[in-house]
Amino acid sequence: MAAFIIGCEVAFWVFVLAGLVFRYLLKAKRLGGALLLVTPLIDLALLIVTVWDLRDGAVASTVHGIAAIYIGVSLVYGHSMIRWADVRFAHRFAGGPAPESLPRYGQAHARRERIGWAKHFGAWAIGCAVLYAMVLLVGDAERTNALMGIMRIWSIVITIDFVYSFSFTLWPKQAKGTGNGHV
Repeated sequence: MAAFIIGCEVAFWVFVLAGLVFRYLLKAKRLGGALLLVTPLIDLALLIVTVWDLRDGAVASTVHGIAAIYIGVSLVYGHSMIRWADVRFAHRFAGGPAPESLPRYGQAHARRERIGWAKHFGAWAIGCAVLYAMVLLVGDAERTNALMGIMRIWSIVITIDFVYSFSFTLWPKQAKGTGNGHV
């Protein structure tokens, strides 16, 4: 199962890279776009194999939990990861504009941190829904203990991320020498 998850991650980036190569280097924009559109199918394959493994009687493990996390993260961050790679690839190989710099200070930085937390929350919500669906599917608390543990740990992480991300709203990060950082 762990090898399949790693394979899915590798496949994701292989399809992204192939899509970009076809789009920009080989000037086959439609084929490149089609290759990029395959990436959600990788998530679907991972979900099917994970459910199949659990239905076959496997004890849910951290690996099954990682599959759920991967699905949540991929669904929420997948498009922006592809866009990030696309902009850099277009700039490097097709004369596209340079990637925009991310705000590092002030309210713009605080807003970016809040948006980042909102995306993390979306990934958490999807991942936890998949985890809980696995728990319900198996129907045996002893066989799904690891999944419940992952939900608890991820809930702690999302809470810490909330405090960190929203702290910049109250105390915006300032460039060195421009102030004391208070609103």
